[in-house]
Amino acid sequence: MPPPLRFVLCGSVDDGKSTLIGRLLHECRAVFRDQLRAVEAASRRWGTQGDAADLALLMDGLAAEREQGITIDVAYRRFATPRRQFFVADAPGHVQYTRNMATGASVADLAVVLVDAAKGVLPQTARHSRIVAMLGIRSVVLAVNKMDAVGWDRGRFEAIRDAYRKVAEDAGVTETRAIPLSALSGENVARRGDGWYEGPTLLDHLETVEVEPPAAEQAFRMPVQYVNRPHRGFRGYCGRIAAGVVAAGDRVRVHPSGAVAAVDRIVFRGGEAERAARGDSVTLTLKEDLDVSRGDVLAAADAPLEAADQFQARILWMGDDPLLVGRPYRLKIHARETGATISRIKHRLDVMDGRTRPAPTLRLNDIGSVNVVTDRPIPFARYHDSRTLGGFILMDRQTQDTVAAGMIRFPLRRAANLHWRDFEITKEQRARTKLQRPCCLWLTGLSGAGKSTIANLLEKWLVSEGRHTYVLDGDNVRHGLNRDLGFTEADRVENVRRVAEVARLMVDAGLIVVVAFISPFGADRDRARSLFEPDEFREIFVDAPLATCEARDPKGLYARARRGEVPNFTGIGSAYEPPERPELRLDTATFSPEECVERVIRSLEGERH
Repeated sequence: MPPPLRFVLCGSVDDGKSTLIGRLLHECRAVFRDQLRAVEAASRRWGTQGDAADLALLMDGLAAEREQGITIDVAYRRFATPRRQFFVADAPGHVQYTRNMATGASVADLAVVLVDAAKGVLPQTARHSRIVAMLGIRSVVLAVNKMDAVGWDRGRFEAIRDAYRKVAEDAGVTETRAIPLSALSGENVARRGDGWYEGPTLLDHLETVEVEPPAAEQAFRMPVQYVNRPHRGFRGYCGRIAAGVVAAGDRVRVHPSGAVAAVDRIVFRGGEAERAARGDSVTLTLKEDLDVSRGDVLAAADAPLEAADQFQARILWMGDDPLLVGRPYRLKIHARETGATISRIKHRLDVMDGRTRPAPTLRLNDIGSVNVVTDRPIPFARYHDSRTLGGFILMDRQTQDTVAAGMIRFPLRRAANLHWRDFEITKEQRARTKLQRPCCLWLTGLSGAGKSTIANLLEKWLVSEGRHTYVLDGDNVRHGLNRDLGFTEADRVENVRRVAEVARLMVDAGLIVVVAFISPFGADRDRARSLFEPDEFREIFVDAPLATCEARDPKGLYARARRGEVPNFTGIGSAYEPPERPELRLDTATFSPEECVERVIRSLEGERH
């Protein structure tokens, strides 16, 4: 019997997906008792119980969405014939739910693309085909449904088949099989009709189609999802084997550390075995005691994985808010999670004609090629070699919503060529020569709240005390370092990113840096904080109501913004996200600038003592 087939059923609205699934379940009723059982996508994977080893690739991130009360509208159903078991994902056909279709395709071996014979190939057909190809699905069935509604017109079927072939070729689909059918009557679904079509029925094809993993997937790989220490003397590494075969005695390499050890035992739920293969959930023990953690990958010692912190990827944007270059996100790949940013959008893919076009951002359902930078090197494989080790998701740092599904294409050359250089003079030595503890005092607040005034008075006091300082002011920096940036949301993100990096270098030089920036977005301030040691960064909220700031209006900007002359002005045309837990809050509507500076000084002196 061939292995179970996982496939996704996709098509436009009213093409007949539900009818087709109902027909398949009806025809297989005698051999499968639990038909019509739909399960929540994030809680179970293809109808199997989702233990730690079963939650892989995108499902890991989608489970996090479920915990936040977000429903992913994909119905997973299973059915069987005497010759094969099937797991099918049925996603909505609406354009706004394209991300749900991608969720179902992310772990499928084959796609059934449904087309209404009366409507023919639609834009959504092309979109779905490009997404399934991007997600690594190599085999597609074109199911031309409702043929009874067009009188089983052979010419109509062949025209749709030929039109789809061009779409499939442009999308990168390598194998297609076109089948005319009627889900309503059942012709050519599980039983052959009496007409001109002589090929296999849909069910015949699904029962016999071979879907083999690419050759590069044959070397052993297993992401470690859990380290098991039930008692002294036992240390097991749990995971689902992503590729290849492992046997007791095989030597494996731990990534990213590179340490090598031999496999001692292979433990299943029901006992031990001498070998395990792709798809098995196992616990491995090693003969040598190595430092292995969740998110590491065990691989065949003679076929090592790559590791990098910069790579080019293709992503499907699934967020309601647009992608912002430089905005920090959380990246989850197999069992590893780390911080990440998109450093560049190379282009957006037009799903209709397959052409690439420049794009400053990506919006819901857009497909784009991007450069990704992670906080630390991650072990990975190229997506076309391993979907498990090359597929990732991006999550919003604050809401934990999944905003993108990504596929690694290759590491960037500079990721391998660039190395951090450690010099003999350290940050601590530079600080000692200045007789001070370097830090970053990050003043955030609306325009007119008093940030620059406080920064100026604070630096005067620090210098009078013999401290070595520098002020990075929002307006001043835009005259030079950031003169190329405007005031769009993406530009504001990049504005803060650059200044945070400069402030980090200044703290490394031993300085006390005062940053006076509106910095309206919490995620960007959190990323700035992540660049520093825990005691080096202090977020100071310079707080004044919008009405107070607008009444002051020292630069006349609020008045211009009200007249529509300054788009995206914070507080008027663009939101400001107040800090949730700042180290210090300065109420400049109640206290004078001098009183606010005294509060900052007292906080600094209190920390020194």
